[in-house]
Amino acid sequence: MSPRRDGPVLRYRVPAKAAYPSADRPWVPETYGIGAVDDGDRHGRAVDLLWVWLAANIGIIGIVYGAVVAALGLDLVQALLVALAGSAGSFVFVGVLGVAGVRGGQPMLALSRRVFGRRGNFGPALVSWVSLLGWEAITAVVALDALVALLPGSVRGEPRQVIALGMLGVVVGLSVLAGRLGHATIVVVQRLTAWVFGLATLALAGYLVTRVHWASTLLAHPASPGAVMAAVSVVAASAGVSWVNVSADYSRYLPRSERAAGVVGWTTLGASVPLAALVVVGFVLSSTVKGLASSSDPIQALLVLVPGWAGVPYVIVAVVGLLAQMIMGLYSSGLSLLALGVRVRRTRTVLVDAGVVLVIGGWMVVAPSMFLGSFVSFVELLACPISAWAAVFLVDMALRSRDRAGVGSMAVAVASWFAGSAAGLAFTSSPLFSGPLAVGVFAHSSLGYFVGATVAAVLFASHLLDRRRTSPVY
Repeated sequence: MSPRRDGPVLRYRVPAKAAYPSADRPWVPETYGIGAVDDGDRHGRAVDLLWVWLAANIGIIGIVYGAVVAALGLDLVQALLVALAGSAGSFVFVGVLGVAGVRGGQPMLALSRRVFGRRGNFGPALVSWVSLLGWEAITAVVALDALVALLPGSVRGEPRQVIALGMLGVVVGLSVLAGRLGHATIVVVQRLTAWVFGLATLALAGYLVTRVHWASTLLAHPASPGAVMAAVSVVAASAGVSWVNVSADYSRYLPRSERAAGVVGWTTLGASVPLAALVVVGFVLSSTVKGLASSSDPIQALLVLVPGWAGVPYVIVAVVGLLAQMIMGLYSSGLSLLALGVRVRRTRTVLVDAGVVLVIGGWMVVAPSMFLGSFVSFVELLACPISAWAAVFLVDMALRSRDRAGVGSMAVAVASWFAGSAAGLAFTSSPLFSGPLAVGVFAHSSLGYFVGATVAAVLFASHLLDRRRTSPVY
């Protein structure tokens, strides 16, 4: 502060507080790793989460989830309810976990150490890291397929593969740019993406709806309650369940004064509104684009509805929506890698993860029929241990009154996570693995992760409630 005289009274000019701290500024590498953010370095408002999560959910791939809902036999009213319940209902939990980031100032899997212990947290951190890398690779390949579709038909064979691998490098490279710089840059990029490409996606979705065969859509009969439950589980699995392990990564810089209701509300609103809208669009389009739910190249499948002049803009909008997801995935996978105990700078973890994504993505390009289906199935199976982990963490937030768990509670947390993961897999059916209890409604849904989360929550809650009865500090 610099003093200045104004008459006989000595006054001080207090400098205005910078919008961003030096540790986390746009276009400059973020300096924090997984350590707690100091109060002096906290900045922003809860409404910033609206743009972060909106951009992450404007990808056209959401249309495919709507086609899956249609394949379960629902009518239009049921599809509307399922889209809202599955997206908003699951993202509420993402928002609640974001509150832990505001309180603790650390990324999601670093906060997890307080519940599971440093050693016990290794399993959840490893699953989170592998899951994020897997989805990044799949997303990169979907974006790559969209770009390759623009190549002339005369480019075939090995030249086409070489060009595809080069495009893969560009897609991953663009994601690395923002992911490596860190949190503040991601918030700025996501806000810009939400405005520009969110409006473009809205316009595109509106045009696609005009190509719908409404007669068959409006005449559909209501499905059974079991089919509706299965549809909700499908939407939730592709919505909030796939993001619960990264929520605090984007809320940890918020000042402690930000209200929990704002964190939960803006997260849920930003994520669920675009996703629910795209799910409904996919539902009504399924009667026009046959096989959309099972297509390995959904962007190409929808391209047939787009006029020739709009092909390139359509692909650009689709790819940018996917890049918005990859940016967040690469950043958070790097934080999960640090939570595993890997001793490397945060900016370098993004490069490590990008290298892994390039290898996996290149393998998918070279041998897609041998690898893609099994790999997607494997990554989907990881929803069971991730949802069981989230259930334990949420129970800990709700019931435990101390900042850190004791050794006994940490051991029970790990045991509850293992039990919930095993129960979830037992009720899960997929091309790669089917559990012994995956029959009836469980054979055609994603309800296994819900069973696993329930088991994990009940086991850990029982332990904490018992400790509360027997120990005055709980």
